[in-house]
Amino acid sequence: NGAICVQPCSPSFHGETSFVCEDRKWQMFADACASLDVQSLFQVRYLLCIYFGICSSFLAKTNGRKFDPETQVINCQADFSCIIPDILSSPAIPGNIADIVELLKKISLLLSENVSRGKMQSYSRIANHILNSSIISNWAFVRDRNASSILLDSVNLFAGKLLLSNGSESIEEHFISTKGYSIHKNTSRKSFDFSMEFSNIGNITGHVVIPEEELMKLPKTSKAISIAFPTLGAIIETSRLDPGFVNGMVLSVSLPEELQHILLTFEKVNKLENVKAQCVGWHSAERRWDKRACTMKSDNISSAVCTCRHHRRTFKSFSILMSPTTLRSAVLDYITRVGLGLSIFSLFLCLTIEAVVWHHVTKTEITYMRHFCLVNIATSLLIADVLFILADVLHNTALNYQLCVAATFFLHFFYLALFFWMFTLGLLILYGLLLVFFKITRSVFVAAAFSIGYGCPLVISVLTVAITEPKNGYLRSGACWLNWYETKALLAFVVPALSIIVVNVVVVVVVVAKTGRSSIGEGCKSQDLRNMIRISKNVALLTPLLGLTWGFGLATIIDSRSLAFHVTFALLNAFQGFFILLFGTLLDRKVLILDYMNIFYT
Repeated sequence: NGAICVQPCSPSFHGETSFVCEDRKWQMFADACASLDVQSLFQVRYLLCIYFGICSSFLAKTNGRKFDPETQVINCQADFSCIIPDILSSPAIPGNIADIVELLKKISLLLSENVSRGKMQSYSRIANHILNSSIISNWAFVRDRNASSILLDSVNLFAGKLLLSNGSESIEEHFISTKGYSIHKNTSRKSFDFSMEFSNIGNITGHVVIPEEELMKLPKTSKAISIAFPTLGAIIETSRLDPGFVNGMVLSVSLPEELQHILLTFEKVNKLENVKAQCVGWHSAERRWDKRACTMKSDNISSAVCTCRHHRRTFKSFSILMSPTTLRSAVLDYITRVGLGLSIFSLFLCLTIEAVVWHHVTKTEITYMRHFCLVNIATSLLIADVLFILADVLHNTALNYQLCVAATFFLHFFYLALFFWMFTLGLLILYGLLLVFFKITRSVFVAAAFSIGYGCPLVISVLTVAITEPKNGYLRSGACWLNWYETKALLAFVVPALSIIVVNVVVVVVVVAKTGRSSIGEGCKSQDLRNMIRISKNVALLTPLLGLTWGFGLATIIDSRSLAFHVTFALLNAFQGFFILLFGTLLDRKVLILDYMNIFYT
């Protein structure tokens, strides 16, 4: 699993195809095979030379030979229409898509001054070729996962320079439509209406409105450009391998800096009941959908109305998201908030009680070790709970990226510390049960416990951020937490946590075996009953202290749509601090009757 195989393309194509081994089968994950004539694409560079004098980096290698513009005779207008026949006649395969995206990017960067109607028409025809609804699945195999984002930014940049003749302009293709108007502060509210083909099923509509109060901010006559993409949302979803999906057209706007708020109406592609939409803006710098850019004004089964914040450098494109695998339940939010509040209070109370009675309960080596582990478990969980709330606040407010990275790092570290201290407690229990005559000194235990409890989490956390952050793969899209879909950084938490849970399950099994041994061979039913009660108490005590409730998270992975699994998991873990207070501190004297605890106190 995970092995990579690279194969050359067939003779009529150039490039290569990459495969990855998954479940003993080769699966294609990137296809760079292209059939476009490279020389015809370089005609655009020739235009840069003859029309704009940009000739310094023109010479290029094609098929091992020099391509020299001085020897070429090209009849081509300044609207670069000469390359369109070659592009439109080429199949929209992944390799060609990547070449066309790169071509459009170069045009937008170098040919976007004084964009005439002819230029915009040619540009739109090229973009339309790779936005066709019939080839959306091909985008999944484009090598550069950011290709769809690059295309969106390139179109926005080029269309924003469109010259308006007679105060308005409209250029429409099947899968991209551009409209522009002249605006000034005395204009009544201005709107852009789009009705475009999405697939064979039919059309979808979009509506952009610039409110009159926004237009009043204009110091002079300006222009407003809007671009509609009915299929780009699905293309972005395919490229990013994200479970959330766009449920309407993507609407981009290019406005003067003075205009900051717009009203957008999106018709939904999938009109499903009981599933709410979420208004989002495309963050150009971070290349992700960001819910902070928009607020929902109204939402019904067929459409959603959003109020969005336009910013020329970050938020210029907007849409609506739906995520069928994300449970949108107020119950989960309520359980999490109440549970975290009670957990933080319980852990603070637990640490306070431990501080008060510390000298009375740590008179022997073994009781000192047990309470030492308990205090560190409570401390790690308390800090992790506070950081969880802080990370949620950072995500829901417009704070900077570095703060989110810092919050995620410490959240990762303290949650790992929680598990490693629970692992240390599990080892201590095994030591008390199995190595009765082997004594360990307090100083040796403290050194070993700190190395395991804080040293291991520190190494894992530092390595995770050091490896993934340089590639912008540390954070996941839409939250201050570890990335999963791009870099699998979340495995740096999941693998250690699940491994420790497995070890601690073994510890519980050993405890049950030890405490249940006395009933073997005995026929007394009352003795069996007392033994079952003793075993049940052991399991109830150890489950929260050893973090076994986190193992229930596996059920939410197996069936991610089950509300019952999610509610149970949220209840058990949000209230873990309360359980630690109850079983680890308040019932401390009662649990002395347990057989395995007699070892600790004798």
